[in-house]
Amino acid sequence: MDVYPSAAKLLSHHRPERPVLALRPHTVARAAAWFLANFPGRVLYAAKANDAPPIIDALADAGIRAFDVASLVEIERVAGVEDAELYFMNPIKSRGAISRAYREFGVRRFAFDSDEELDKVLDETNGADDLTLYLRIACPNTHSLIPLEGKYGASQEEAPALLLKAHQRAMRLGITFHVGSQAVVPAAFGEVLRQVGQLIVSSGVLVDAVDIGGGFPARYPHADPPALESFMEEIVRAADELAVKHSCELLCEPGRALVAEAESVIVRVDARRGDTLYINDGAFGSLFDAAYSGFRFPARLVTPGKESAEPDTAFALYGPTCDSSDYLPGPFVLPACVGEGDYLEIGQVGAYGRVLANRFNGFGTFDEVVLTDEPMLPMFAPGGDESSDTAWPARA
Repeated sequence: MDVYPSAAKLLSHHRPERPVLALRPHTVARAAAWFLANFPGRVLYAAKANDAPPIIDALADAGIRAFDVASLVEIERVAGVEDAELYFMNPIKSRGAISRAYREFGVRRFAFDSDEELDKVLDETNGADDLTLYLRIACPNTHSLIPLEGKYGASQEEAPALLLKAHQRAMRLGITFHVGSQAVVPAAFGEVLRQVGQLIVSSGVLVDAVDIGGGFPARYPHADPPALESFMEEIVRAADELAVKHSCELLCEPGRALVAEAESVIVRVDARRGDTLYINDGAFGSLFDAAYSGFRFPARLVTPGKESAEPDTAFALYGPTCDSSDYLPGPFVLPACVGEGDYLEIGQVGAYGRVLANRFNGFGTFDEVVLTDEPMLPMFAPGGDESSDTAWPARA
């Protein structure tokens, strides 16, 4: 893959016809190093966020060895990482996927959220005695920009009996939850950890692990969350209140926070109508969240020689497909001079951008390059020198 110091330098050599996904693997290494140094337990990467080989390689090189996977395809894509630990945390899986994961890929860690799913896992592993089973509990997503509640999770009424049943069959037992994607309030984690503590006491079942899921935020123009240190401080305070804190492993599943900065997309403007730009990527490509989740991504004009002192203008964007829902309201703040033939770099698409892209209308294919400059809205200091004094010892 070709390497350039910036998008402008790429464009000084090429005028790409297709949108270009610009990878910044150095940002992945930096984010992974920060989580490994500051999270008080085991860090799993949520492979659903971005499964590009350079991203997985950068995570592995930084020391990430555990992965939250939701399908056989994700399992296959990360199974090649040396000493990979695979956690099949989709609460509802097909029987075939469970069987293949256990027999072909050595997966021993499974999530469930119902009697039926627990029975399915036990049946398809022939009642194996080497399983770690995680009960997914329901929790409110009031502090996240993309709520994920409603689809998965045992209720507080159902959970005690499920914990007891799993305890009788599991080698190790855990509880897991998800506070929603892009959680912007640290208390989101503390509130649910206290709910977990109440569940452990009421059920009378001691657990070996608590997986607090994902939801750690990245920076966007519409959402500048508190420093991640404040999330860690909240997690440590709440985890210290657990009755099992001295014997329980703590886990997390960051996705967005690890890889949002790791990719931008370089797009061409094919038309301008007033304050609306028509570009060659959009809602059915890497910019899904801008259309359907209300995200505003940082953007800049990167056409060489087009540096302008003109005032900034708020633009909306349309993608290249013939569907009128391919609309990105933004606003995307750009120089007023932008027009047909110009190129824009849109940042922070490393989380969920490439994995949500499809081939509608024949679009959705990308060129790829590596850029070595800094992302537009970095969450982690260059050099990876952020640190935290919080410590909750990791357990094997």
